[in-house]
Amino acid sequence: LALTLGWATMPAFTTLPGWPVVLLAGLLVGVGTRLGNGCTSGHGICGMGRLSLRSIVATLSFMAAGFITVFVTHHLL
Repeated sequence: LALTLGWATMPAFTTLPGWPVVLLAGLLVGVGTRLGNGCTSGHGICGMGRLSLRSIVATLSFMAAGFITVFVTHHLL
């Protein structure tokens, strides 16, 4: 089942992750939120808006990890 927006058609999902993957992903998000003392959007929007050094460093770390992950998965693997 494809999604049509009038000017573009989004491809249909062909595979979905199984429940163990979904549960593991949720667990990792919870652990990361606890270790980072807040969620990514909380640090990025509220923390940086307050000029919190902790939030600035956390947001830069999240962004760097995302850039590295995309580079590795799209260019090296």
